[in-house]
Amino acid sequence: MHRFADSNPMDASGPASPAPAGRLQPREAGVDALIAPRFVHRLRFTDRAFDPANPVLDAVLADAADEPEAGPRRAILVVDDGVVDAGGPGTLEAMIAGLQARSGLIELRGEPMLVPGGEAAKQDRRVVDRVTEAIHHHGICRRSFVFVVGGGAVLDAVGFAAATAHRGVRLVRFPSTTLAQDDAGIGVKNGINAFGKKNFIGAFAVPWAVINDRHLLGTQSLRDRRSGISEAIKVGLLKDAAFVGRIAELAPRLADGCVDALDPVVRRSAELHLAHIAEGGDPFELQTARPLDFGHWSAHRLERMTDFELRHGEAVAIGIAVDVAYAARLGCLCTEDAAGIIDLLDACGLPTRHPALARREELLGGLEEFREHLGGRLTITLLQAAGRPVDVHEIDAEAMRAAIADRTGPWSPPEAGP
Repeated sequence: MHRFADSNPMDASGPASPAPAGRLQPREAGVDALIAPRFVHRLRFTDRAFDPANPVLDAVLADAADEPEAGPRRAILVVDDGVVDAGGPGTLEAMIAGLQARSGLIELRGEPMLVPGGEAAKQDRRVVDRVTEAIHHHGICRRSFVFVVGGGAVLDAVGFAAATAHRGVRLVRFPSTTLAQDDAGIGVKNGINAFGKKNFIGAFAVPWAVINDRHLLGTQSLRDRRSGISEAIKVGLLKDAAFVGRIAELAPRLADGCVDALDPVVRRSAELHLAHIAEGGDPFELQTARPLDFGHWSAHRLERMTDFELRHGEAVAIGIAVDVAYAARLGCLCTEDAAGIIDLLDACGLPTRHPALARREELLGGLEEFREHLGGRLTITLLQAAGRPVDVHEIDAEAMRAAIADRTGPWSPPEAGP
């Protein structure tokens, strides 16, 4: 740790000697200090995480057991009501029993809190306020735990409550959907919507752990199993062309919702997302570029334009299709590659067109919202080829309108059942 000398750092002769580079830098009227906190982001893959015989959750909790405070940590459980409905009788009881079986590590407080799933969880502060109140009521401190089981929207809202109560309570996520396991649940972002804008209110907070439970993949509807595949395709196009090829091989089974096909795709996508967050140099998005939001400038707008009838992953698939069509029109991406990417999205059962795209000017408003959310100049990620992203700062409006027109058309979601 840096210390000033025992003598007064400012004496009659002027400022003290400069501090070590990268720590404290003297300025004419002050000092600049580099603050570089370190976090551990624990990502685990398992099957039936709540089973008392499964050691994965125990090991995650044991990471906190060597601290000076004695006794088990207090904990509350928040569950997406869609998970309970999809899992069938005994689902919630199994979660409770699994946590109670770990009484040497945690003390479960109160009854589990069921909250609405889907984008409704983020549309106002009700979920955030309920969870914050529960944290207060049950004496959950900064060394206690909030366990949350659910899709990406529920993880976002509950995560925001955990990040702001006491300025940060330990959060353990159990993502329940393809999209949550391969993308949304991996990140360090939490938040809710406001003023008609996605994720306008939120906070960056590294979760204590993310536990991807293979069993939960099988409890989703076919539509939700497919929806999150778009985020795996996205991160593959940005970072791992071979992974995109593997998704193409699995596409027929992925479109059928086969969990055995989904599992390795989710795992690799989660690993790539985490690697970018941990090693990309900008985990809290302080720069103007946000590569992992490839295809997202229009996706966020489309979700609202359809009153959230489109799932986030479906909107991302359409956003990717629009952006590769645009890149092809600019000559940035070859026409054959653009067509191949759109064919892959189609083969996985994802939408690549929607009638809402006919409202082109309304959709184009998403560009300014995207710039505002990042700050500074507009930065959009496009592709030169799979595994070769490029950032651009200006948009050819006429070429983009034409690319949007290419993708305007009907689409029907799959049946909601498994």
